[in-house]
Amino acid sequence: MAQTAEPPSGTRDFLAAEVRRREHAFASVRAAFERYGFEPLQTPAFERLEVLSGKYGDEGDKLIFKILRRGEHAASGEADMALRYDLTVPLARVVATHGNRLPMPYRRYAIGSVWRADRPGKGRFREFTQCDIDTVGSTSPLADAETLLAVNDGLVALGVPQFRFEINSRQALHGLLDAYNVPEQLGGRVLITLDKLDKIAPDAVAAELVDRGLARDIATGLVADLAADDPDRVRKQLDATERGRAGLAEVDRLLRLTASMPPGRVAFVPRMVRGLDYYTGPIFEVTSAGFTGSIASGGRYDGLVGALGGPDLPACGGSIGIERILSQRDDAEQGGAGLDVAIPVLSEESEPTLLALAGELRAGGLRVGVYLGSSGKMAKQLKWANDQRARFAVLLGAREQADNVVTVRDMHSGDQRRVPIPEAATHLREQFGG
Repeated sequence: MAQTAEPPSGTRDFLAAEVRRREHAFASVRAAFERYGFEPLQTPAFERLEVLSGKYGDEGDKLIFKILRRGEHAASGEADMALRYDLTVPLARVVATHGNRLPMPYRRYAIGSVWRADRPGKGRFREFTQCDIDTVGSTSPLADAETLLAVNDGLVALGVPQFRFEINSRQALHGLLDAYNVPEQLGGRVLITLDKLDKIAPDAVAAELVDRGLARDIATGLVADLAADDPDRVRKQLDATERGRAGLAEVDRLLRLTASMPPGRVAFVPRMVRGLDYYTGPIFEVTSAGFTGSIASGGRYDGLVGALGGPDLPACGGSIGIERILSQRDDAEQGGAGLDVAIPVLSEESEPTLLALAGELRAGGLRVGVYLGSSGKMAKQLKWANDQRARFAVLLGAREQADNVVTVRDMHSGDQRRVPIPEAATHLREQFGG
């Protein structure tokens, strides 16, 4: 079989411009999270298979990348480790392992690669980056509110325009089921179907509810209330049940605690379900007109850390869909310029002077590139400087050498200035505020 130079299916190579863009995005989010006191956590790329197995359901477990035993055990064909599937199970393991060394409540953020043996497709990768924050050990509504506020600041730092938090409560959702007399044994499946209201027509959702065993009049009434997009209409139903009132109280408190956000940034959206059944309290998703699907999500999941192998502690958290945001934005220039100064080499005689100047500029903190190609042509080297997104280029030709000066070219405006060689480093540092 012919060897291919392509990366493995479902993975990507990131060249310099994209690496800068991604690192800039990660740094922006990291700074936002740290302002809220979330601490960084790094865990291994792989975990013991027993740590990951059984944590994601049958379908999720099928997508775990397993690592076969090594060395003298390789012939067994058995796996004992696996690449991490997400950042939440490793968090639970860390809390279980280091709990007595962690401050409680424990607040951490993690930005790192995860791996899933999924079928690759447009926007779907086998290796991708997740960006999470979590608070473990707090039942306070302030923890839920701070999650939203931190995610908000992270999205602002990424330059996401006109986004909105859609919030709800699992208590409110169960209260709504109580109001419609939905049998307890059907509740989970009903919520899974209701989660499709943003994806398929209300009539189709109602029909699926009937197929799941719900009475037709209950199904149509429930879907009609949620599809109306009228929170007050749903509030009346929720006020009639104990769990509904408790859920409304959670929603209203979260609205009050996040009132410092811009008007309309946070809204109660009764149809927002988040189909994952481990959520126990307030839940949220973030949408933006400029993006397909949600760009952030999360909620309270008391009990999940214990279920994942850690101690039985309350927890809440959120995740920014950083890959979705990066893949749907055309801002390759974001992340800063390339070089501060590009130095073409126009003659062998100029090399010692230019290398000395480059060293002086680098010692002053500037990013400097010296042309290493074989062509001595000015046009080709200026094209190289432009490709490097250099802010300035320093030219030292025969005429400049004779006059003991360099020509400093502004690569944005094209303006040029002759500067004595002994003053060149100082002049260039001053252009960057140094």
